[in-house]
Amino acid sequence: MDREVKDRIGRRTVIFSVSGKTVLTVLNFIVGTISGSTALVAESAHTFSDIFTSAIAFIGFKIGLKPADKDHPYGHGKAEPLAGLLIVIFLVVISYEIFLDVFHKLVLGSSLTPPGIIAAVMALVGIGANFAMSSYSLKMGRKINSPAIIADSKHQKVDIYACAAVFIGILGSRMGYPILDPLVGGFVGLLILKTEFDVALENIDHIMGKVPSEEIINDIESAALSVDGIYGVHDIKINDMGPYATAELHVEVKNDLIIKEAHKLAHIVEKVIINKINIITTVTVHVCPLDDNDNEECLD
Repeated sequence: MDREVKDRIGRRTVIFSVSGKTVLTVLNFIVGTISGSTALVAESAHTFSDIFTSAIAFIGFKIGLKPADKDHPYGHGKAEPLAGLLIVIFLVVISYEIFLDVFHKLVLGSSLTPPGIIAAVMALVGIGANFAMSSYSLKMGRKINSPAIIADSKHQKVDIYACAAVFIGILGSRMGYPILDPLVGGFVGLLILKTEFDVALENIDHIMGKVPSEEIINDIESAALSVDGIYGVHDIKINDMGPYATAELHVEVKNDLIIKEAHKLAHIVEKVIINKINIITTVTVHVCPLDDNDNEECLD
């Protein structure tokens, strides 16, 4: 998939997400304030944060699409996982604000009154809207292999459970248990913390260059071995850049192959791997002579 297609899909995904979140933020805050629901106001703050996280995800996505240059020979893909970590930092601040409000209600003894029924209706609307947005963003993020958009979609998915918890808390409050509303607000905060941890771990793996999956290693080996004249593959290394990856590998050819032919085979292997494995954009192939003694002649 070329950069223009990725850019178009990413931009459309972010616009859809930000538009939906903006509407939900306004409605959650207005309904939460009017009805007196701490949990719904907390969810409005959470949804408001989503607008910024989507913006951060899009900025990281756009930078990550920039082609390689003299100072960045492997491209700018690391910008996406860095954007994912910025989202985590922002979420820490939001969860702190939510816990502070819950503390005032439960520990300092602020007044507890059951929210109006309109708050429960708004929570149901939030469940449906967040499900639609998170599902679409996750699907598009995986399609263009964007860690930042995938991270943002997983953050959105938390809102589904948060709105469900808000709905239960509001009903419980109206049934004579007003303490449930701020308790659910705290639960929303815990959900955000769990998301922060998962997103941080995933993006740190990208930055540290963790191999995306064992399957990709096997796919690279199979692609290389599909080329006539390649008799073995070893020392496969992958550098995960976030939205894409680069690969290095050693291939084994006949001992008497002339340099010109070996060089040609190496380029064929590179093209085959790039064409067959979508995530791989750059391949470096080291040619080794086929040897019966564990490739002793193949030196790094």
